[in-house]
Amino acid sequence: MTLFNNFRKLSNFVKPLKRTECLIVLSRRTFANGTYDYDLAVLGGGSGGLACAKEAINQGAKVAVLDFVTPSPQGTKWGLGGTCVNVGCIPKKLMHQAALLGEAIHEAVAYGWQVPSVDQVKINWSSLTEAVQNHIKSVNWVTRVDLREKKIEYINGLGSFKDPHTIIATLKNGSQKELTAKNIVIAVGGRPHYPDIPGAKEYCISSDDIFSLSNPPGKTLVVGAGYIGLECAGFLNSLGYSSTVLVRSVPLRGFDQQMAGMITSEMEEKGVKFHHRCIPVSVEKLETGQLRARWLNTETKEQGEDIFDTVLLATGRYALTEQLNLKAAGVNVLSENGKVVAETEQTNVPHIYAVGDVLEGRPELTPVAIHAGRLLARRMFGGASQLMDYDNVATTVFTPLEYGCVGLSEEQATQRYGADNLEVYHAFYKPTEFFIPQRNIRNCYLKAVALREAPQKILGLHFVGPVAGEVIQGFAAAVKCGITMEQLVNTVGIHPTVAEEFTRLNITKRSGKDPNPASCCS
Repeated sequence: MTLFNNFRKLSNFVKPLKRTECLIVLSRRTFANGTYDYDLAVLGGGSGGLACAKEAINQGAKVAVLDFVTPSPQGTKWGLGGTCVNVGCIPKKLMHQAALLGEAIHEAVAYGWQVPSVDQVKINWSSLTEAVQNHIKSVNWVTRVDLREKKIEYINGLGSFKDPHTIIATLKNGSQKELTAKNIVIAVGGRPHYPDIPGAKEYCISSDDIFSLSNPPGKTLVVGAGYIGLECAGFLNSLGYSSTVLVRSVPLRGFDQQMAGMITSEMEEKGVKFHHRCIPVSVEKLETGQLRARWLNTETKEQGEDIFDTVLLATGRYALTEQLNLKAAGVNVLSENGKVVAETEQTNVPHIYAVGDVLEGRPELTPVAIHAGRLLARRMFGGASQLMDYDNVATTVFTPLEYGCVGLSEEQATQRYGADNLEVYHAFYKPTEFFIPQRNIRNCYLKAVALREAPQKILGLHFVGPVAGEVIQGFAAAVKCGITMEQLVNTVGIHPTVAEEFTRLNITKRSGKDPNPASCCS
């Protein structure tokens, strides 16, 4: 009775809804009015597509997500969640962590830990991949449940356009399902590129395969020196599998080349072999099951070869647009490499958009795709106007000694502003935790690229050292807010941390002074 009286009192304060207001409430639950099956159809179940779909649901739209993974040439496939979850950031970071733990076990002896038979410490590849894959499968499951709870229809099918508003989904059993949508977002991402050489697809693996490889990789050749190639070579070598890298042009193209040189120098000191200016020629399988790889030095024209247990291709990625039948939708803004050209994520067809790695000229980074997807959904269904800002996006290369950066490289800043208008502050430093095990500190280095004119706005920050990703994330917010060198050096550091070193920068390259530290605490 008390509950009834409370309800009656409450109802006196509630204004009765008019008929039109009731209709508005109902339409808020689902925008689709019969003209289309959905307000939004997302092609691709990766980070960007899922973020866009979930935000669209929050804005009241009716949404479907189509996702299908074509097996790699070696037969590897995976579940919902896209590259990052299944064959990218997550398993890569876990294997990087496994490598760091192996190093830490050996360093623990110097700190006084009694580790029995430290020389016998080695990785169990099967246990590692099982643990990594179990985590990935749990994320796949959580993602699937999340879509169901949010009432997003998930279609495990390969989507392609029939016309500008109609999608045909080809399901696993070969049957087809047709659906219509008022708005469509292309978020299919990309897959590893295979060079056109004998044996590439028959015998080589890619980053699609390495994280679930059934047998230990053994002696490995990594073809390519982008961030994927260097990260894989780095953790494989640290796990005890000899690694060799073929570098076609320069390592970490697009990144600051001074920092890239330090990364490769550190890797070489740890035992990774590099063949510079070399391209693969062929891969041949021997009777033993091993692989004979041949390569060509493009400068000297000399040929080289060696025998490996595994050849991992990391020669770039291509966008999965060919299978979409974009011509039927009228989308004609593709670059030479098949990526979608869309300045504000909107293609030449007003209701068709693209987010994530499928976009031309945008950082191929998970957080970028997620943020762009959310903002796009808010513009489509929430009346928002904020566009994605692709400048000053921080990132980290998870090589054995990590490299984190945000903003412009020294080369980019020089090209844009001129060397005379820049001031580059730099320093080597000694991580406290490196002292006792006497770890190599030769490549622990950082720099700030700033405008020369006061107050010296910072254009880019670069850091090579332990936990670089954790270090650079906080400074990325400062760079986004326009931090200056004056503000940076007046920030009190946390001692003794490696991040503190940014607040101690005081030597410029222009001065010619020694950037090596004189002491720890002064």
